[in-house]
Amino acid sequence: MPRPSSRDRILDALERILVDTGLHAVTLESVAEKAGVSKGGLLYHFPSKEALITGLARRLAEGVEEEFEQALASDDVVDFFLRTSVPTSQDGPVYWSLLAALRSSDIASDEARELVIYCFVRWAEILREHVKDPVTAEIVRLVGDGLYLSALAGLPMPDPALLDEVRHRLTREAGAKTA
Repeated sequence: MPRPSSRDRILDALERILVDTGLHAVTLESVAEKAGVSKGGLLYHFPSKEALITGLARRLAEGVEEEFEQALASDDVVDFFLRTSVPTSQDGPVYWSLLAALRSSDIASDEARELVIYCFVRWAEILREHVKDPVTAEIVRLVGDGLYLSALAGLPMPDPALLDEVRHRLTREAGAKTA
């Protein structure tokens, strides 16, 4: 398996620091050290903390683009959206940390904020395109977003069997949009 690029190692290090220690521990020096690159090497790819956060937002948005493609290729967009609305235990802390970083006006760029907003907006568009009733599409979006944000915040999640029933009911109610 090829060694990750310096850029990826830097973003991986940023993720680990955000998750393990928090935003306050993110410095150019700490990220460079954790990534095993020189500070100059880090600055070549990311000239500031703001650029680091933007790079992380960009990478996460690229991952969500892959989810959009998978959803559109699936048999049921609503079911896919609801199943993937609960981030994995590995991804959750990264997303939570990124959202926290985006709330900090001194290190979050407009681009980073726009990338995250785009992900939520694009899901809403996809759901509206694939659900007959716009109210049902909005209910599905709100349930998915609520599951996502609850998981990120570490709130108690519904029993998995109950969550499956919620997903099945909303999937049935959403139906397939006729073209």
